[in-house]
Amino acid sequence: MFKIPFNKPYLTGKEGHYIYQAVLSGKISGDGIFTKKCHEFFQKKFGFKKVLLTTSCTDALEMASILSNIEPGDEIIAPSYTFVSTVNAFILRGAKIVFADSRTDNPNIDENAIEALITPKTKAVLVVHYAGIACNMDPIMAIAKKHNLILIEDAAQAIDSYYKDKPLGSLGQLSAFSFHETKNVISGEGGMLVINDEAFIARAEIIREKGTNRSAFFRGEIDKYGWVDIGSSFLPSDIIAAFLFAQIENLDEIQKRRKQIWERYDKGLKALAKAKNIQLPFIPDYATNNAHMYYLVCNSIEERSGLIQHLKSKEIYAAFHYLSLHNSPFYASKHNGSQLPNCDRYADCLVRLPLFYELTDNETDTVIEEIKNFYKFK
Repeated sequence: MFKIPFNKPYLTGKEGHYIYQAVLSGKISGDGIFTKKCHEFFQKKFGFKKVLLTTSCTDALEMASILSNIEPGDEIIAPSYTFVSTVNAFILRGAKIVFADSRTDNPNIDENAIEALITPKTKAVLVVHYAGIACNMDPIMAIAKKHNLILIEDAAQAIDSYYKDKPLGSLGQLSAFSFHETKNVISGEGGMLVINDEAFIARAEIIREKGTNRSAFFRGEIDKYGWVDIGSSFLPSDIIAAFLFAQIENLDEIQKRRKQIWERYDKGLKALAKAKNIQLPFIPDYATNNAHMYYLVCNSIEERSGLIQHLKSKEIYAAFHYLSLHNSPFYASKHNGSQLPNCDRYADCLVRLPLFYELTDNETDTVIEEIKNFYKFK
C-alpha cells in the first residue's frame, strides 16, 4: 500500500442508495430507469444527438467499428500513443491500422501528419483526446470531409472537456467515453457510445441488443422482435447505470476539485520544469482542461525510471503510460516502418502523477516536494 496512491475511486454517497432503488424497481438488466436517466443527462448537458451506455469504452469503440462497416483491408488512421482498445476494435473487423505520430507539445495526434497517410483504402480517422485535452479538430474535420472519411473520437478521458466551446464527443460522427474507475466520473467499468450522425442511430440500437430490434419492440414500434443484423450484448446492467448516475449528478463538484489539484501541481512544478527542461501538460487555446490527468515528460527513460522509483521509495505511486502501439509485439511486423519519434518520446519519458478527488493539498504538496528532491531543485 502507498501512502499516496495513483488513484482512489471517489464515492459521492448516493451510489448504494441508487443501486438499491434499481433493485427495488424489479429491473436490473439493461436499459432500466437509471440507464434512461444517464442517457437524458448526457444528451441534455452536452447536446449529444443520441447516447447509449455500454459495458466499457472498448465496447463503444467496437460498436463504432461495426457501425462504420469496417471490412478486411480497410485502413484506419490512428495515433500510436494510445491504449490498445482504441485500435483493437477495428483490428477485430479486419482493418489495417496506419499509425500517425503525436504532436511535439502534447501527446495528441499530429493533425499535420494525417493527410499524407490517406490512401484509397482509408475508411476512417480515429482521434484520441489525450488527458482530456482536445485534438486540433478543425483541420482534422476538414480532412475527413474532403476525403469522405468517417471521423471517430476516442473521448475515453475527455468527459466535460471542450474544443472551441463544443463538447468533446460531439465533433465526430461517433464517439466513445469511458467510466472506468480511473476516470473523472466512474462506474467501476462502463462506457458510452455517442452518435452524432442520425443515420447511425437505429442501427446502433440493434447492434447493442445482440443484432435484434428489441429496443423498438419495447417502445411499441413493432409487434415482435427478431434477429436483423450483427451485434453483441453491449448494454450494461442498470446497477452500473445507478452507480454512474450518482457520479454524474456531482460532475460539477468533482470537476471543480480535480481542477484545483491540477492547478496546484502546475503552479508548484513550473519553475522546476523550466530549470530542468521538463515538459508539463500543454493546453492549446482551442482546448479546455477537464483535469483528467497531470503528467511530466522527463528527458530520458532513465530519468523517468529514477523519478518513479524515488517516489515509490517515499510511498507515492506515479505511473508511466502507453507503450507505442506501432512497436508492440502484436503490430510491429504489420507497421509500415515509419518512424514516430514524438510518440516514442512520450512512451519513454511521460510519467503520470496521483490525481483523484480526495487527494489533499498537503498530499499534492508532498508529491511536488519529492519531485523537486529527486531533481535536487530548491
